Order: sequence, then structure tokens, then C-alpha cells
Amino acid sequence: MQDGKTIAQRLLRWSLLFACWTFLGLFSASQIYIRYAYNSDTSPTWRQALSVAMPDWYAWGMLSPFIFWFARRFPLERKKRGRRLFIHFFAGVFFSFSKMVLEYMVLWRMIGLPMREVSPVALQQNLLIYAAIVGIIYAFDYYGKYREHEVKASQLQAQLAQAQLQALKMQLHPHFLFNTLHAISTLIHKDVEAADRMIARLSDLLRLSLENLGVQEVTLKHELEFLERYLEIEQIRFGDRLTVRMNIEPEALDGMVPNFILQPIVENAIRHGIAPRAAHGHIEIHAKRENGQLQLEVHDDGPGLPESKRETLKEGVGLANTQARLQQLYAAAHRFELFNAEAGGLVVRLSIPLRMANDGINDVADTEHPLLKEPLRTRAL
Repeated sequence: MQDGKTIAQRLLRWSLLFACWTFLGLFSASQIYIRYAYNSDTSPTWRQALSVAMPDWYAWGMLSPFIFWFARRFPLERKKRGRRLFIHFFAGVFFSFSKMVLEYMVLWRMIGLPMREVSPVALQQNLLIYAAIVGIIYAFDYYGKYREHEVKASQLQAQLAQAQLQALKMQLHPHFLFNTLHAISTLIHKDVEAADRMIARLSDLLRLSLENLGVQEVTLKHELEFLERYLEIEQIRFGDRLTVRMNIEPEALDGMVPNFILQPIVENAIRHGIAPRAAHGHIEIHAKRENGQLQLEVHDDGPGLPESKRETLKEGVGLANTQARLQQLYAAAHRFELFNAEAGGLVVRLSIPLRMANDGINDVADTEHPLLKEPLRTRAL
């Protein structure tokens, strides 16, 4: 299959070259016809003009494969440019005489036209044509090398961005794991059974995390499943002190989101909006499609934060990492906001370009996701 494709590419290349020499021959014939028609009492026929012009350019066409080989055999490298120009000068003289021989063989033996004298003017013209052919070859070669370097640079840039994203993503795992293990170590002295349940939930959570270890984007449905496992752990800690409500558009569940994007945001909402107080706390998570964007929002009912502390929070591992990943994935096409709500509490809102999995066809089962039915609640410990 590959050999057939290579042969087809070569045939196309030589067909284009033949068409190019034919066009130059026709153009030259038209010049001969017009020049003699306006400057002579007897104008040649088109056939006569073609019989003079076409052998001239087809002779160059016959020599072009050898010129291509020679030009690439002796490229104009910077360190050897002077020597190579000297070589190409003598090569130009050689190919010029060779072209004349081919041309005259066609004119004299095949068509029967009288041979023209070899003149310095004709030699100069042939040298210029040889230089033009070599120049075009080098121009295409340099353009091909430029495109190759451009593709390689693009690939390297993509690989670097992927590596940076993976490094950012992997930062979150030990950060989250440390916080969860710390909670378990605190709980194990108070309630061994609850600590045991938390370890089991952590095991499920790590399994889900490892399933998509090298994946940068997942569906919102998958992200919510991961978040549910995390919230089960947190609700073992907080019991009835924590209520989480999901307000998710079913059509948004197949939208693609950065893997592991919601957990650090919800973790910050729990840490700063729920944990510092003994009263009942409430967190709402919203997701919807709007104007070609997928909008996600996490809102807690805590006391909120002054602007100085909000800036400090943005620089923490969780949110700083989240912002860096969003920048890598979407550049200026995303929006990340953190502000106090008018009714109280802190809001983290992000907006990313809407891309749907499976060509936007939603699974019917998605609308039955348990997080959409009712608020998540766990019994008191």
C-alpha cells in the first residue's frame, strides 16, 4: 500500500513538471509568434512557433532530473558556499551545452529545421535558466525543511504542554491524599468504624483516579462520579453538618472537563466555608451549557472571604494548580472567577469551551445520575 502511494506521488510530481515545461514552451511559442507578427513582413504559423519553442523547453525537461540530483548532491551550505557556487557555474556550462545538443538533435534530425549557431547570448540565457531551476529547487527544499521544523516545533510544544499538564495534575494527587490521610488519622482515635469506612472510600477514590491517570479531559458525568466518592469521605467526617446539592443540566453531563477539576474547588469550599464553624453548612454545585461554553460553579454558604484572603486562596496549591491547568488547556478561551456572593458565602465560577463526547449524543442513563435526584446526605456519626 505504501509503495503504491509512493509511486502515485512520483507520477503526480513528474506530471506536474511536464505540465510546467509545456506551459513554458507554449508561453515562449506565443512570444515568438507575436514578435515576428509585429516586427516582420512574414509571420510564422503557430506550428512553426511551437516547433521552435517546445524542443527548447522539453530539452530542459529531459535534463531536469539530473539537475535535481546534482543540486541536492551539492547544496549551497553556508560553510562551503563559495566552493559550491564555483562547482555550479561549471555544472551550468555543462548542462547548457547538453541542452543545446538535445535541442538541436530534435530540431535538426526529427523536425528538419536548420541548426542554430552556438552564441554567447544563448549560453548566457541557458546559464540563467539553469540558475533559476537550481534556485527553485533550493526554494522548495528550504520551504520543506521550514515546514518540517515547524511541525516538529509544534509537536514539541504540544508534548511540553502535555508534560506540564500531567505534572500539574499529579501535584493534586499527593496533596489530596495527604489531606485525606490526615483526616483518617484524626478520626481513628474517635471512631474506628468511621475511619475504616473512610479508608474503604479512599480506596474506591484512588481506583477511579488511577483509571484516568494519563487523561487530561473526561466527561462531566465521570468527574461527578469521582466527586461523589470524595464527598462520601467528607460526609463521614462532617455528618449532618454538610449538605451538598447538585444542580446539573442533564445535557451538560457529556461535556468534556479537565480531569480532577472539581475536587480541589469543593475541598476549598469545605475547608473555608464549612469546617471553621459548628453550624450546618451547605454547598451547591451548578453546571450548565450557555453560549457555546460549559459553566461550572461551586457556592458555599459560609462567611465568605475578604479580598486579601481570596487572593491568598488563589495562590494555594489547589486553586493555583486549577488555574494553571485551565490556562494550559484553553488559554484565553476560559474564565475563572472567585468572589463573595451577595447572599453570603464564596463562589468559584469557571467557564470553558463546550466540547461534547460522542458527538453530543447523551446517554439516557445520564439523567438518572444519583446526584441529580436529591441532596447528598449521610447519617450522623
